[in-house]
Amino acid sequence: MKLVLAQTSVAAPDSAHSAPNPLTFYGFLDAYHGYDVPQPPTPDRPSFLYSHDRQNEFAVNNALLGVRYQNLRVRGAFGLHAGTYVAANYAAEDPVLKHIYEAYAGFRPFEHAWIDAGIFTSHLGFESAVSKDNWTLTRSLMAENSPYYEAGVRFTYEFAPQLTLTGLVLNGWQNIRENNRSKAFGTQVQWQINDKLLLNSSTFLGNEQPTDSVRRPRFFHDFYLRYTPISQVSLAVVFDVGKQEKAPQSTGYDTWHTAAILARYQFNDAWAMAARAEYYAAAHGVIIASIAPAPTDSDVLVAGGSLNLDYAPSPQVLVRLEGRTLQAADPTFLRSSKRLVSGYANLTSSIAISF
Repeated sequence: MKLVLAQTSVAAPDSAHSAPNPLTFYGFLDAYHGYDVPQPPTPDRPSFLYSHDRQNEFAVNNALLGVRYQNLRVRGAFGLHAGTYVAANYAAEDPVLKHIYEAYAGFRPFEHAWIDAGIFTSHLGFESAVSKDNWTLTRSLMAENSPYYEAGVRFTYEFAPQLTLTGLVLNGWQNIRENNRSKAFGTQVQWQINDKLLLNSSTFLGNEQPTDSVRRPRFFHDFYLRYTPISQVSLAVVFDVGKQEKAPQSTGYDTWHTAAILARYQFNDAWAMAARAEYYAAAHGVIIASIAPAPTDSDVLVAGGSLNLDYAPSPQVLVRLEGRTLQAADPTFLRSSKRLVSGYANLTSSIAISF
């Protein structure tokens, strides 16, 4: 069974002004096909990938349908989803809850502030579970191995039109139901410095071991900077670093750090291209290979790149093709059937519709 890890970014909070129609419906469906080299013995892609995680088969990554409500003082949302992303990423969740994409209720305690409680998208990361909102079709390793969703309470304050501050109390690191008696805490600062430059800083602090008898405090920081020098060009730099206390009777912390550089060019209304370069380094494979690694476990170092082509024949349709390659320092990390390989590549195509 795959580890329950992953990632997403939080959009800027809603404006204080009510939409003309406070009740809106939304939907999204992402159908895809993937092909891996070398070919694995099963349709599963490597266990550290959760989105578009099937290969050599036609599948639905995520089918999403929901409703949102917002007026000047009250807001809420409820959405359901299904697909291979849900099967892989929500494997440890209660079957009754795993198909909930979001479900929260909120109100304004005073002007420029919101309090929301329930299930919502994660405040960590540059990429989300909805592929059309990401610059590349597949997710980066950092996105796949940090939270896509979270459950708890969040307080958002619009300090200024360009600056939003958020504080959160959560059940944990991507789990809807609590898996121990500890609560986790998070923060987010999102600053639109000017019309070309956006800065985001998000943190997480909590104990994420599945039993209360074992405590391994985890600290994580996500940082990204998005720059749009001209309307056709978008650039982003993303850097994550985390620390988790080592096993009992040990001292110190296992550290992981990961970074990505992304560039996107919009040729016209229909065509766009994007590229990503990334690496992921984890002492003893913490998070990406095990949530509780042993001191004897191998370190993980993976680097890779991808190239993505988009075609949007209409605002509701997006056709995508992406080629990706990964290289690992330790061949056992990219095991293929009975062979050990240090290189891995895939080609993924997708047709997505949304409203």
